[in-house]
Amino acid sequence: MSSSPSLLILLILALCASPLTESIRSFPDSIYPGYAEAPEYRNGEDCLATEAFRRPSACDPSLVHIAMTLDEEYLRGSIAAVHSVLKHASCPESVYFHFVFSGDGDRLRSVVRSAFPSLRFELYRFQQERRVRSLISASVRAALEQPLNYARTYLADLLPPCVRRVVYLDSDLVIVDDIAKLWESATAGKPVAAPEYCHANFTKYFTANFWGDQATADMFAGRSQKPCYFNTGVMVMELGAWRTGRYRERIEEWMEVQKERRIYELGSLPPFLLVFAGEVEALDHRWNQHGLGGDNVVGSCRGLHPGPVSLLHWSGKGKPWTRLDAGAPCPLDTLWSPYDLYLGGWRAMAERGISAVE
Repeated sequence: MSSSPSLLILLILALCASPLTESIRSFPDSIYPGYAEAPEYRNGEDCLATEAFRRPSACDPSLVHIAMTLDEEYLRGSIAAVHSVLKHASCPESVYFHFVFSGDGDRLRSVVRSAFPSLRFELYRFQQERRVRSLISASVRAALEQPLNYARTYLADLLPPCVRRVVYLDSDLVIVDDIAKLWESATAGKPVAAPEYCHANFTKYFTANFWGDQATADMFAGRSQKPCYFNTGVMVMELGAWRTGRYRERIEEWMEVQKERRIYELGSLPPFLLVFAGEVEALDHRWNQHGLGGDNVVGSCRGLHPGPVSLLHWSGKGKPWTRLDAGAPCPLDTLWSPYDLYLGGWRAMAERGISAVE
């Protein structure tokens, strides 16, 4: 940990033991928002020493590439997700992060750098935001209408051409296994690899306008015996295939249809299903234990699906940091909290006893 956070900790500890503590508790949390510095996670002896250690280039072929989005609303979740990846990675210094952002890039970069001083990463402004806004239609949740929610569609355009594969991760999850296993689990070379769920009822993802038109209702015919649902919050994406297969354009075409005829209700997922369902490389379910945030209407506590767990995903309306702060967490939210580096303001730090930085 650097000297500044150490001095800050000593100051807070002194204040917590003094009569000034009561005054601090009356301050608003916005006075000193910030994130603790994560422990320094280093590569082990079995990790390959690559050129990236001397010159951190995203084009080093030995790197594991991860793409995520960054914005103020979900920043706390993103930082926790990065922390979980590094904590469980067998070769944390060999992981390279690509952050697509909207908002204040300087602040976001500063937050990431302060929490992870040695992290290899790059930020990419979401330059397609205006175009995406023109394509988005109303959804069941306001969060699904935000342009950055569609950034995963544009990764092949945003990331350097030398990056041929990337693991895309949402901001409301934590990894509890080695990310290299997920990176290496996709072997078929398909544009998308993800856990699939083949007992899903496809009718609920599309409207009567979709099923009432034979031209659209037949879209899934002939792709496989039964196209399966997959959650787009965890994907291994072959960006080379995306670039040659024009998948971004194909998704945009369905968004154009949606604007005209409203054929679905749920944000960015249905266009992915229309383009990829039946053509996804299926990965083990352990890599996306999703739905922990409950449904899209009423928050509820969910349990885990049967089987082993490598990734916990709070997809849905309820987020663990919100429920924890409200003092009403779901049981599984306690599995997220060890990765939380958010300090809050002076009051929050005093009340938490600085436990986040220990």
